[in-house]
Amino acid sequence: MGTVSIIILVLVGVLALWGVALFNGLIKLRNRVDEAWSDIDVQLKRRYDLIPNLIETVKGYAKHEKEVLESVTEARTRAMGAQDPKDQVEAENMLSETLKSLFAVSENYPDLKANQNFLELQKELSDTENKIQASRRFYNGNVRDFNTKIQSFPNNMIAGILSFKERDFFEAEEEEKKNIKVSF
Repeated sequence: MGTVSIIILVLVGVLALWGVALFNGLIKLRNRVDEAWSDIDVQLKRRYDLIPNLIETVKGYAKHEKEVLESVTEARTRAMGAQDPKDQVEAENMLSETLKSLFAVSENYPDLKANQNFLELQKELSDTENKIQASRRFYNGNVRDFNTKIQSFPNNMIAGILSFKERDFFEAEEEEKKNIKVSF
């Protein structure tokens, strides 16, 4: 074997090793994104499980607030049925807004605000919301890493051939980004 043949074999070997390392790195990052999305799902399930108990507690006190209770129930059902991340984000943002209106309604009912069950459910839901936010940040960090890896040259050529697709970030709705007006 000549020197040229050895050089060619070494180059092919190096390229093959690089390709394997790239592929394994992409798989690792994709699995991290999927795991992060799963973490969001776990917290959302916890939230979905808390909402019916919260609604039942509020029903006993706020009999005249049927529209608010129905909108929370409808938003929960829509969020539970969302199929892809984009629909999930939209449905979850709608659910968050309806929950805010439910808690605003509770302000009109002093007995409800003092109810231990309501207070505990409100505390658990608040804790769950914080965990959802942390899960979203974790997910977005993993999506950033994954998207950066598949967009970088020369990885983008190999990632395209291997059908790796960019993932969407979990973003807040425009309504949630607006400044809150506070007046006294």
